[in-house]
Amino acid sequence: MFVTKMTFGLLALLLVTAEGKPIEKDTSAELSVSELLHRANRGIIPKPDEPKLLDDIAVNEKNADPCTSYNCLWPKYSDGYVYVPYVIANHYSSYELDVIRRGLDSFSYSTCIRFFPRTNERDYISIESRSGCYSYVGRQGNAQTVSLQRGGCTYHSTVQHELIHALGFNHEQTRSDRDNHIQVIWENIQDDMKYNFNKINTLNQGTPYDYNSVMQYERYAFSKNGYPTMIPIPDNNAPLGTATEMSQNDIIRINRLYQCCE
Repeated sequence: MFVTKMTFGLLALLLVTAEGKPIEKDTSAELSVSELLHRANRGIIPKPDEPKLLDDIAVNEKNADPCTSYNCLWPKYSDGYVYVPYVIANHYSSYELDVIRRGLDSFSYSTCIRFFPRTNERDYISIESRSGCYSYVGRQGNAQTVSLQRGGCTYHSTVQHELIHALGFNHEQTRSDRDNHIQVIWENIQDDMKYNFNKINTLNQGTPYDYNSVMQYERYAFSKNGYPTMIPIPDNNAPLGTATEMSQNDIIRINRLYQCCE
């Protein structure tokens, strides 16, 4: 029996104004980050000037996971903070800019990461509305795109998700210890999407596997038949990939990777 999900259905509730006219309310922000990313990136074909994509991860052609071959961390300064310069393209609305800036600022509340507007720094992230949602993993050198496409990626959870990629983190379900915590059901995964479930020799910063990480995909991610592609173990019914913002473990990992004072 196929499971019908609301993810790709209509995501608006009809409301009524004082004049009795119906208006639409966007309820997309209530979805998990996993659902938002899959909706935004489904069927996306990068333009010729864009990088090769593995789902929402932009690939450095020299190495699919550049953090394993060189130091991809952003530098830490003598005052204990990690400063990451950014620029935002001028094609966003004022509302979208507010969402993006709120996502950038959210890291300063709980980590030593400080995103700040670029002046003349060589290495920086360039936030643009390109083909879907994507980011490189870690610092690449010079300008590196973080794509937050208008109409699909300008939500708090997706902003945080892509920025965490830019800080050097992969998806939770690719963790080196994931087989102790989730069962991947390979026969239910779309054939051309199975790479999303390949394990990586990740640095887990001594933190537990987190079903509620903003980097964890939901249980039906890339399903070809409506059945789960991931099942939590030992509790098969545990919520999986439902995050709408960074979890406490996400915050701890960032702080440990960048040696922030927790």
